[in-house]
Amino acid sequence: MIRFLEGVLEEKQPTRLVLQAGGVGYEVFIPLSSYDSLPPEGNTCRLQIFDCVREDTHDLFGFSTQLERRLFVLLLGVRGIGPKMALNALSGLSPRDLMAAVAGGDVKRLSSISGIGKKKAELIIVELRDRISEGEALAATGIRDAGPEDIKRRDAILALISLGYKQIDAARLLQRSVTGPTDTLTVEDLVRQALTGARD
Repeated sequence: MIRFLEGVLEEKQPTRLVLQAGGVGYEVFIPLSSYDSLPPEGNTCRLQIFDCVREDTHDLFGFSTQLERRLFVLLLGVRGIGPKMALNALSGLSPRDLMAAVAGGDVKRLSSISGIGKKKAELIIVELRDRISEGEALAATGIRDAGPEDIKRRDAILALISLGYKQIDAARLLQRSVTGPTDTLTVEDLVRQALTGARD
């Protein structure tokens, strides 16, 4: 099972590339989300790989990040979704937007992806919502135009989640323990105050 490939990018197109590694040219299928981050041809690059072996095919699917690969594997676990449709999903929406759509139950956004209708979008939400962690969902659904203070509070909540708190409990704890202006506080300060408040 091939987990990653590192070598010279010989050729790249929006849906596929050829990577030369160890004297072998590997054809790898990619989503647009990975294509956008590829270096120029002739440069070295590293791809996370999903090695798909079936009765009559052996295809390699490549991703720039572990998150893209994880979402691809999660999508393959949804009934009726194969590699092509999973790539379409990652080409139609960024990983963050895809997670936000699933976490928010946004059927309309998911069904805007080529090949995914309303019923398939609903199925994706039902089957994947519980498989995306609270921290990933919170990060994905964060406000794009949030100010520095909002981002600091969100990052503090993510830190509390990583310590074992539920998202809703982390948000309440932070709100209860941290009052007043936070412009001079760091994320670490916010987390420290929240943990102190939890012990009181």
